[in-house]
Amino acid sequence: MGVIATHPGPESSAGRQDARPGEDALGALLALVDGDLDATNRAIVARMDSPVALIPQLAAHLVAAGGKRLRPMLTLACARLCGYPGTADGGRHVHLAACVEFIHTATLLHDDVVDESRLRRGLASANAVFGNKASVLVGDFLFARAFQLMVEDGSLRVLAILSQAAATIAEGEVLQLATQNDLSTPEERYLEVIRGKTAALFAAACQVGAVVAARPAAEEAALAAFGMDLGIAFQLVDDALDYAADQARLGKTVGDDFREGKITLPVLRAYDAGDAAEREFWRRTIETGEQNEADLETALALMARHGAIAATLDRAAHYAEAAASALAIFPDSKLRRALAEVCTYTVRRGR
Repeated sequence: MGVIATHPGPESSAGRQDARPGEDALGALLALVDGDLDATNRAIVARMDSPVALIPQLAAHLVAAGGKRLRPMLTLACARLCGYPGTADGGRHVHLAACVEFIHTATLLHDDVVDESRLRRGLASANAVFGNKASVLVGDFLFARAFQLMVEDGSLRVLAILSQAAATIAEGEVLQLATQNDLSTPEERYLEVIRGKTAALFAAACQVGAVVAARPAAEEAALAAFGMDLGIAFQLVDDALDYAADQARLGKTVGDDFREGKITLPVLRAYDAGDAAEREFWRRTIETGEQNEADLETALALMARHGAIAATLDRAAHYAEAAASALAIFPDSKLRRALAEVCTYTVRRGR
């Protein structure tokens, strides 16, 4: 069979890097689920193996690129928050956390092909190294692995939540294609896109934590709401960072959304606040795709003039506060406080 690295990269306890300033919240959450996350990483590595050599080769490239493993961490933390004890072999939450990460990674592979991205987390994207066909097909393989894990869990409720999330992600991505280059897109439609393509998996990742712990419907709903609002905040910040961060910090080429004509909140806010000349600039660069080298700097200047980045981050803060409030149904604990701090961290990334 093909062989991939047995060490899951910088996320394992042996190789994990010290948190950068502002990432203390993730470090605190990680400390509470460290053993579970190591078990999840082992499950991920084992399930990425295949006798088809290209699959583990491409998988090893993804593992080397790192990533915070935020979504599986949420599954693990929410299960523990709900009192799930785990089992000798790790437990259902470990395998479902791996399932969540496979869904996420599959969507990244497909997204990079659709977006023609050349960087992922600061390294060459899989499609840049292995080509589009291999990236799409390995993404399909990871989706299949995710569904195998859902079936092995044996819960129809889990299967319903995670399979619906997978379908919603695809719908969100297609909706984003439909709104691309369209400056008449209402803000609510933009929010519908990010609920689908990003927040739905956050919500599902958190909700299944309550399911494995056999908690009441109210706690399931609270964790789903927590994940949904956190995911919206996370994507709003990412959309702001595409115009406000340096390339090394963001791990991808800054301005990709602009070059691709993506409709995000910073663009909508700047366009709506602009005068006739400014709106014509946005129509030329976003709707018709006629761009020159100086246009990104102009876009950044217009966003600064109208406070578009600040408004986007303020909107993210609103959703992050709502996410933290959804946790109020649970008794105070280190886990609840750590999850609430992740909400604060999510917005702090963009400040």
